[in-house]
Amino acid sequence: MQIEIPYLLKIGRGKIKKVGNYLADKNMKKIALFLGEGIEGVVGAPLRKSLNASKIIVAHEQVVSTVDVDAITHTAFTMPATTAIVGVGGGKALDFAKYAAQLLKLPCISIPTAISNDGFSSPSASLTVLGKRKSVKSSSPFGVVIDLDVIKGNPDALLFSGIGDMMSKATALRDWRTARDKGLARFVDLSAILAYNSLDIMFLKHTFNIHKESFQRSLASSLTMSGLAMEIAGSSRPASGSEHLISHALDSLCEKPQLHGIQVGVATYLCALLQNNSHTEDIRIVLERTGFFSYVEDHPLDYDEFIAALEYAPKIKENFYTILSESDSFPCAAKLIKTNPQLKKLIVKGAKRDV
Repeated sequence: MQIEIPYLLKIGRGKIKKVGNYLADKNMKKIALFLGEGIEGVVGAPLRKSLNASKIIVAHEQVVSTVDVDAITHTAFTMPATTAIVGVGGGKALDFAKYAAQLLKLPCISIPTAISNDGFSSPSASLTVLGKRKSVKSSSPFGVVIDLDVIKGNPDALLFSGIGDMMSKATALRDWRTARDKGLARFVDLSAILAYNSLDIMFLKHTFNIHKESFQRSLASSLTMSGLAMEIAGSSRPASGSEHLISHALDSLCEKPQLHGIQVGVATYLCALLQNNSHTEDIRIVLERTGFFSYVEDHPLDYDEFIAALEYAPKIKENFYTILSESDSFPCAAKLIKTNPQLKKLIVKGAKRDV
């Protein structure tokens, strides 16, 4: 099995100003550039200055407003020939770039302007296929460049989303190990070790201040390692389990879902309790001390929507064992939501969002 790893990995301050150098060093002199909406005003000037200084030719440039698979396919096969695909921005731009790179068998450079989930480093893209959102195999990024000067400007909600998505590795790994023990999944030890190590970075933090550069660097590193763990596993198993099924269900059922990592973080704490997970207290400490819990208490999930999602979640993926596959999981989870002091503050009746 061939494993794709990031040959270019830069996390630090001022990295946008060096993108041209990084591309030139890898002999990527002619690129297609895909930007998220609104990203030009955030990083456009230093990015273009860097590309021009290194004589990088932008053969095709596009602001991404859709992740429709047909639109991406049309763009990929009609744009001029390039040596690399560069995506800059949030999920849509990066997913567009990764899938275009997959179609054209070109290296993809992922430059996230937020670290709200591990999608920027994962070997999959969330695309619209026949009107429905689906996770589709894509290129694993050849390069990841994260500028902490850009990340420090992220709203707290995006940082909390990244924290929630990172914590999900604990419950996903437990689901994966149990599926293996039941003979229902192939387990990859190296992938699991990487995912556990990415968690350790968060569990052993010397600071839980999300505005500190050291914390943001650690979160960015952890999410990058999570993407690599999925590439090695050949599936999303190291990073996505019962907690992600609940979030996917919320996306399907809610009129106005919350950020992916916010939903995942709440579901992670619930599923850890269901699993009797040995990391439950570690998860609680991280979510409490970073302020994640406080944020969600101010922006709670709706009880009725969450219960509906909890019931629907096990049906989302066929032949995908998680703790939610157990016959008593739904009543046990529903009871926890009503009785656990912390969950009662996070999942509240009548808490539908106004925005």
